[in-house]
Amino acid sequence: MAATISRRSRFYSFEFIVGAFITVVICLAVLFSDVLFPGGAEKIDLMARLAKPFASLAHPFGTDPLGRDVLARVVAGGKISLTVGLTSVIGGVVLGVLVGLAAGYYRGIWDMLLMRFADIQLAMPFILLAITFIAIVGGSLTNTIILLIVSQWVQYARLVRGSVLSLREREFILSARAIGVRDWRIIFQHLLPNLIGPVIVLMTLNIANNILLESSLTFLGLGVDPTIPSWGGMLADGRTYLQTAWWVSLFPGVAILLTVLGLNLLGDWLRDSLDPTGRTTR
Repeated sequence: MAATISRRSRFYSFEFIVGAFITVVICLAVLFSDVLFPGGAEKIDLMARLAKPFASLAHPFGTDPLGRDVLARVVAGGKISLTVGLTSVIGGVVLGVLVGLAAGYYRGIWDMLLMRFADIQLAMPFILLAITFIAIVGGSLTNTIILLIVSQWVQYARLVRGSVLSLREREFILSARAIGVRDWRIIFQHLLPNLIGPVIVLMTLNIANNILLESSLTFLGLGVDPTIPSWGGMLADGRTYLQTAWWVSLFPGVAILLTVLGLNLLGDWLRDSLDPTGRTTR
């Protein structure tokens, strides 16, 4: 009974309620953007260019220099940012977990080669890696996702490797080896399930981080194609109008802030829920 009450009380925490509310609202708005804004984010109305926010119901967040509705573009831009954040994290998890499992379980030459390569990549500044990568392959949505996967798989690999090194000598792993269980079954049926918690927490935090990175790269002209509406691109488009049309940049910035805040709060809640011993006191 006490355990049931304890589990229920976790869902009444500040992090879960606020984080889940913000994240769900933003995700629903992005998923149903075509229903909410049938005209799309690229509809131009030069007669209504640079309309101020909250002046009319037709454009509650105002319009940009081409007369496009800022609210519609913010919601449409969320598709790009969330797609990049989620897809890149999934790719980084798959690559990093496989590398970490192989390095931690087999050790030896595999561990040395993979981890030394990871150390070299960690020593390279992200912006240098981004500039080099984009200069070689060009900037696009797909290339931005690949860049984030390449830059972040190391985090998951080192996290998983460290956990595997401690788990591989536990009794249940030694027993599985003693009765002749194959390595792949030990790795995926015994080791991997014990690593899910920390990986999920890191995933949640990295989705928020990747949204920030994508917006930053696009703002600098290194990310998504400028013709595709994205939060970083909207910030870049509105920087020349900060004194006369501040809302063009403000609302995409607020969208980034709220999305990252919601995901970080969920990440904190997941960390406390999956690792009670590391829970912070409030």
